[in-house]
Amino acid sequence: MNKQDAEKVITEYVKPIFGFALKRCKSEQDAEDLAQEIVLKAFKALLIKDSIVDAGKFIWTIAHNTLSNYYRGMAKAMVGVSIDEVAETLADPNTVEDADDDREVIGKLQKEVAYLSKLQRRIVIAYYFENRKQADIARELEIPEGTVKWHLFEAKKELKRGMDKMREASELKFNPIKFEVYGVSGSVGTKSPDEFLRSALSQNICYCIRKEAKTINEIAENLAVSPVFVEGEVEFLEEYGFLLKQKDRYIANFLIEESTEAELLMYNDLNKQVAELFANNLYEDLMNSGILEDSGILCNQTDDSIGAGELKKADKNYLLWTLIPYITASSGKSLMDKKISFEEVATIRPDGAENIYHAEVLLGEMNLPEEFAFFKRFGPMWNGIGQQMMWQMDSPWSDRTNPMERNIPEEQERVMALYNQEKEDKLSKRDYAWLVERGYIKTNGDYDGDFKSAWQIVILTNPEIKNKLLSVGERIKEKYQAEFEALKAPYVEAVLRTVPAHLRKVKEFELQFIFHSDGWFLLHCINVLLENGKLQLPTESQRKSLTTIICPT
Repeated sequence: MNKQDAEKVITEYVKPIFGFALKRCKSEQDAEDLAQEIVLKAFKALLIKDSIVDAGKFIWTIAHNTLSNYYRGMAKAMVGVSIDEVAETLADPNTVEDADDDREVIGKLQKEVAYLSKLQRRIVIAYYFENRKQADIARELEIPEGTVKWHLFEAKKELKRGMDKMREASELKFNPIKFEVYGVSGSVGTKSPDEFLRSALSQNICYCIRKEAKTINEIAENLAVSPVFVEGEVEFLEEYGFLLKQKDRYIANFLIEESTEAELLMYNDLNKQVAELFANNLYEDLMNSGILEDSGILCNQTDDSIGAGELKKADKNYLLWTLIPYITASSGKSLMDKKISFEEVATIRPDGAENIYHAEVLLGEMNLPEEFAFFKRFGPMWNGIGQQMMWQMDSPWSDRTNPMERNIPEEQERVMALYNQEKEDKLSKRDYAWLVERGYIKTNGDYDGDFKSAWQIVILTNPEIKNKLLSVGERIKEKYQAEFEALKAPYVEAVLRTVPAHLRKVKEFELQFIFHSDGWFLLHCINVLLENGKLQLPTESQRKSLTTIICPT
């Protein structure tokens, strides 16, 4: 082609070439340099060609090839891997007229680097991006140089495979789950339970491997996220015992219940039937036996301000709000099937916790009774020091801070210590303020003058009254034991069929507590008595101190 014709062709493409370069360079100066190089190469090539059938295809092929060389020269890598390694994916002259954007290809390449294993990723970045020698990388990672070479070879193959395939995401990508309820049985350590399943990512990682062990890459593909993000969460969860490592695979190591409407209704009906039998009998026995007047039961809860006279004992309705759930949870232990101990199944965690962690996922739309929602969120909490124990239960009728946001053991220990201290002497202003704020105590008068205090919680002063109360519940449980076991059996069988083999023993342990300290059962007992008018709703001033007791161990 003569010079005049070549100049004519080039003039037609100068602006499009600059636009092409501008889209692909970090700065306008770089774009100008790249465009100038493309124009020069194209002009020289045109001069030696006799004729050009398709000038556009000819120009853009040169442009893409020049761009590939530009990328190579920039850094030998674009965040992690050499363009040389997948050069065949770039500048395909058969697709230049389809407005391909090499940046999209490079972006895909960068994503594929993220899907390499952690070790391969470190080696690839060090070798290609940081231009380090294989021997240096081997020394730093404390592995043979031959291993570095092998990983580079394998990484290259994996990157090419990744560039050629479309990664398929599981349903979790489009419809991630959320744990409706999660909590612990046992002691809490220095970390809040919220810290472990702190994000949607951590919850979905655990759900993804609830039944089957998977590698980090398999988890990442299921969730359609980079393994870079999965690794940190997996390492954290495995360190604290929430995941179990099996060679290079991980499986959830805590109970994740996937409750169906049928299972929830079955459990709800089961608890309601047993609660109607047990709670009504317990209420009648406590009211008719005269035990509520026993001097060993102390509680000066009052809606009124504390006067100068003798402290008023709490009304029977308030006492029953605490005594009924406490007796329900603590009585009849000799009747329980206790084949499995807590120590056999609890996880000891690095932060000092020893507990069983469990979460619940609701599957699909549920047509549940209106009152159902609160039956799955609350349960008893207790802590013993020496010969004394403090027992509490949160409920829909309480007015306390969410137990997941408090250090329950620390709070209970402090309350017991202050209660024992006040029997000997007056507490500090700061201690009284703390107890008043939480509803444990009520005060009146000048702290430095005529000062009076009254504990708003139930206190059992001796083992005799504790045993007398628990024996009431035990007699009822013994009377109906065969009936209760027959009602429970089908539910237990159905539940255990859904639990992964390595967690079955943990679930069997929890099922031992049905009709005992199971929070669902305790709340059903209260609800039954509210519905039939035997219990009255607590007053506003009673809600903070509700269902709290200090008693002998």
